Amino acid sequence: MSATTKSAKHAAKTKAKINYTSPGRVQKVFAALDELFPQAQCALRHQNAFQLLVATILSAQCTDERVNKVTPELFREFPTPQDFAVLRQPELEREIRSTGFFRNKAKNIIGAATKIVKDFGGKVPQTMDALLTLPGVARKTANVVLGTAFGIASGVVVDTHVFRITHRLKLSSQKTPEKVEQDLIKLVPQDRWISFGHQVIWFGRKICEARKPLCAECPLTSVCDSPDKTV
Repeated sequence: MSATTKSAKHAAKTKAKINYTSPGRVQKVFAALDELFPQAQCALRHQNAFQLLVATILSAQCTDERVNKVTPELFREFPTPQDFAVLRQPELEREIRSTGFFRNKAKNIIGAATKIVKDFGGKVPQTMDALLTLPGVARKTANVVLGTAFGIASGVVVDTHVFRITHRLKLSSQKTPEKVEQDLIKLVPQDRWISFGHQVIWFGRKICEARKPLCAECPLTSVCDSPDKTV
């Protein structure tokens, strides 16, 4: 057996022994995120839970920056669930067209507002089960609203940034956001569930970008062996 072959096998064996979810490695991830984004907050502008709910629905397949350009005028014209509940769908579609998928989003927002008014007294519900009954609301949106608006740690937000980075750091190999969330719930202490989601989202925007991660600026490069690394 050649020296090169032995070296390759040794490297592969060593890599196979790496415990990517060991407490020490996970703590390094937490420490880096705390250093980079100690005060990370939701980037969607809102003044109350209902506005956050609408903004989060609009953010699907759309940047937060674009949503933040649309919502100020939208919420000035229609400030309450009652206002949205009586909107005609074509009217709302015109208001939110630039966020993409505007027909489905308009339908879901009006449906959610109608149910909030009819079934929840005009108030956004504060439980996961209740939020999941609203049109257009899955676990990610519900976690955003519960965590940011109410400070309730019901789970970990798994958006496209969190999904990508969780896989790059090998904290999960699951194929769906729901299963990734379950892995993160086991790894991340509950008192970090809300802040962890915010921090990873900002980390994905500012450093661990999808197409060209800024690995030279990343404090986690020493514990990351993602094939996407640029250094």
